[in-house]
Amino acid sequence: MGMRFDSTDSEDGLIASINTTPLVDVMLVLLIIFLITIPVVNSSIAVKLPLEPNVQKDANRENVIITVDAQGAIYWFETRLPDASGLPELLARVAAMQPQPELHIRGDARADYAPIGQVVEAAQQAGIARIGFLTEPPSR
Repeated sequence: MGMRFDSTDSEDGLIASINTTPLVDVMLVLLIIFLITIPVVNSSIAVKLPLEPNVQKDANRENVIITVDAQGAIYWFETRLPDASGLPELLARVAAMQPQPELHIRGDARADYAPIGQVVEAAQQAGIARIGFLTEPPSR
């Protein structure tokens, strides 16, 4: 492709301006890519989850409280369960109640995620609609 510089044609001269349309297109594509990838990068920040300020809510007597201690032992209210195999049966009975009570999980900050994950998984399989985690407010 060549450029023609014909002196006889005074109407068509040399255009000295830069075409910025491709530059704008590339910048918009890069902007979209950055907007998509930034939330993924921000989710890798390490936080300590159990310390969270919460709104004081009246405790409902029908709420089910499951506690997981630092060693991974699971408690149904104040009673220690011998193992996690009996938990799905207890949660199935709770899921059948009308209205269905909330499940509150008290997980020790030093506990592994595996026992807490087992409780959450058993609650989901039983059909518990509302699951919450009990935390302590941070010291001021």
